[in-house]
Amino acid sequence: MPPRRTAAVLAVLTASALGLGALGAAPALARPDTARAAAPVVTRAGLDPALVEGRGARVDFAEQEAENAATDGKVIGPDRTAYSLPAEASGRTAVKLAPGQYVEFTLPAAADAVTVRYSLPDAPQGGGITAPLDVTVGGQNRRTMTLTSQFSWLYNQYPFTNDPRADLLHPDWWITECGCVPAATTPAPVITKPFRPHHMYDEQRLLLGRTHRAGEKVRLTVPAGSAAAWTVIDLLDSQLVGAPHVEAVAANVLLFGADPTGRRDSAAAFDRAIAFAQRHRLPVYLPPGTFQVNRHVIVDRVTITGAGSWYTTVKGKGVGFYGKDASAGGSRDVHLSRFAVEGDVRERVDTDQVNAIGGAMSDSTVDRMYLHHTKVGVWVDGPMRNVRVTRNVITDQIADGLNFHTGVTDSLVRDNFVRGTGDDGLALWSEKTANARNTFDHNTVQSPSLANGIAVYGGSDTTLSANLVADPVREGRALHVGARFGAEPFTGSLRIADNTTVRAGTYELNWNIGLGAIWFYALDRSIDGADVRADGNAFLDTTYNAIMLVTDWPVKDTHRIENVHFKDTRVDGTGTSVVSARSAGSATFENVDARNVGAVGVNNCGSFNFPATGSEFALTDLGGNDGGGTIGPWLAAWELPNTLTCDDRPPVVPPPPPSRW
Repeated sequence: MPPRRTAAVLAVLTASALGLGALGAAPALARPDTARAAAPVVTRAGLDPALVEGRGARVDFAEQEAENAATDGKVIGPDRTAYSLPAEASGRTAVKLAPGQYVEFTLPAAADAVTVRYSLPDAPQGGGITAPLDVTVGGQNRRTMTLTSQFSWLYNQYPFTNDPRADLLHPDWWITECGCVPAATTPAPVITKPFRPHHMYDEQRLLLGRTHRAGEKVRLTVPAGSAAAWTVIDLLDSQLVGAPHVEAVAANVLLFGADPTGRRDSAAAFDRAIAFAQRHRLPVYLPPGTFQVNRHVIVDRVTITGAGSWYTTVKGKGVGFYGKDASAGGSRDVHLSRFAVEGDVRERVDTDQVNAIGGAMSDSTVDRMYLHHTKVGVWVDGPMRNVRVTRNVITDQIADGLNFHTGVTDSLVRDNFVRGTGDDGLALWSEKTANARNTFDHNTVQSPSLANGIAVYGGSDTTLSANLVADPVREGRALHVGARFGAEPFTGSLRIADNTTVRAGTYELNWNIGLGAIWFYALDRSIDGADVRADGNAFLDTTYNAIMLVTDWPVKDTHRIENVHFKDTRVDGTGTSVVSARSAGSATFENVDARNVGAVGVNNCGSFNFPATGSEFALTDLGGNDGGGTIGPWLAAWELPNTLTCDDRPPVVPPPPPSRW
């Protein structure tokens, strides 16, 4: 969640905006006839699960996209145009319901709980609305969910506003929409309001009261009298939660005055329970209920366990579980598990400490939590070591899902499911002090509305492995290696292995170009001090190019990207090239197979000096690089080692849906 103010306009870039409506994410699965019930179609990140087998978080729920269900509503999308409802939907497609309409899913397995991802309109003046959604299973036992858009809808320029009527926050910044600096332009450009609406979706969970069998129908119906002009349903997750977890020998917070109804603040009761548990070497137990907490709960040398994230919720303004600050020695031996943290964050203020999990906590674990509506799900500030963040669901954050910030070492992030963040889904940020020896493994990141799925900003000996990243929307990519935001240099090794990206490679609004599904960006310094190995990755249905290496224009003749090696890679569908080089430097390629490539395989601009000797970026063919697209092999002999093939903004050819290799 570093500050997002973009650098000054690059001299070589024009200001005309690209029309991306044609870049549809054609669904990999056939849509049902709306006149008949649909058989269950289970997906992962909107894809046939066979295409992402072994990648991403191993979760206990089944994902079903609304566009594959039975409905009398309207399928919207596919469309990847930023600031549109389809673009922020999983799979870039959803179903729009008017009052009285429904979408009906068939349970693929026994379930007693569902999660609905949805969007409602904002209020005309901002602030959101609430509206009902009826849920029936097998036509019986109707329950009504109260949906809200109070936590959705951001507008304007960074750091955004909740007011759709607001004038430009930074009229002295260059914007793509007019190709100008509005404050310095005469006559002043007319800026359409609301300006750049985004972060449109939210999700809500519902316990069904009993277990329902596979094959039963879950119908979501917008009541005829709904106050919402429309309700968009993106998907339904269904799962079997089971009975609440009981911790029999523990400091139960009820015994210390906590209120499970949520009417009274329970922060002091939590403090008393924690102090007792520390003295007597007991865990703290949070039984089923909703506990109101409106500040940080400071944790050190304590285990706090709930009844399960579906049963125990800690909710409030400013709620968070924080280790002691690193300057005070930090905390140790903290273990948080099996409860939900439900915040009340509706606007982005980067200085606010309103994260679900924060501070410094070495030798600690965060496991099986549900983190919702906070600024960042997990933002820890080191130095700290040996923290394990596993099996959590982190959704609808106004900024990052997780950020390891400053000197976090020897730590693991595994099997986390992150969806609908307002900034990087998962990030490692080595600001001032380098992170080292950290692993992000088997995580799923879906639909970040701004920035990247997984980002690494400096550091040493980092591993990103077997992750699944889908549908970044705006100014972001699936995987990002960035020398920026004041990060320490990359050193040691950076291993990016066996990850899958889908429908990535987005449009960079400020530069007015398409980005790669994986992109390397040298802004503050060169990326040349680490051995970078990108092996076994798959880039599916990429909007622009699969691989991008770029240096910012003001430093293009001083910064380079070197020592990057791609091996055993599959590229299935690009709107433009396989590789876009906009930097000096070099990279090697071995067994990189591509198909359905929309443009020349290598778009090599180097550092835009166009010398007679060829591009300043060199590619080395180590063999086995096969396939291509509409104009021949993607890595042809004539492109090597550094032939200038620069097309600043090549035409985009929407690729077909990915399929088994």
